[in-house]
Amino acid sequence: MAIPLGIENKRQVYIVIALAAVIVCAGGYELYSNFSTPSTPTVPPPRSTTARTGAAATPRANNAAGPQAQHVASNNIDPTLHFDKLAQSEEVVYAGTGRNIFSAESAPIPIPKAIAPARPNSDVAATVPQVPRPPTIELKYFGYSETRDKSMQAFLVRGDDIFLAHAGDVVDHRYKVISIMPSSVQITDLGYNNTQTVPLTVN
Repeated sequence: MAIPLGIENKRQVYIVIALAAVIVCAGGYELYSNFSTPSTPTVPPPRSTTARTGAAATPRANNAAGPQAQHVASNNIDPTLHFDKLAQSEEVVYAGTGRNIFSAESAPIPIPKAIAPARPNSDVAATVPQVPRPPTIELKYFGYSETRDKSMQAFLVRGDDIFLAHAGDVVDHRYKVISIMPSSVQITDLGYNNTQTVPLTVN
């Protein structure tokens, strides 16, 4: 038994072939038009403008660099030096009531003296606020000991607490031991950045 191929109706086959040909032609035309036209549109050249010259000032025109300066005609400029007008300006006499700053003979206007000083307490010297002194270090140095490597350890007391510290140790999260000597120790208060010498306390 033969399988039908679907081409018995020749009219339908012709219609399909015609549609395919139209689609191919339309697609080819679109591709050709896209590749044939330039990507950037051409800009038409600017129109040239002519400037009018004459006695009147020329109008200002805008270009790519900015507005042009205004051209002024030189027909009305008179370079002649008029001595009569200069003489009239020199004969002007100062008629003001104050001091003439153009004359060396003019005396200065007397300025009245102030009845009272602008600051009543100007004679009183300004007091400079004093910087508060840092508090005394609350540690007592009551003894030391030496280790085998000849380094010294200090015994420090604050209240009921006793600390054994080397040089460079921080006592009670606030005081740093700088140096240890038999008679005293140097301690820096980290809160005030102040170094003090604490002498040896002998009970």
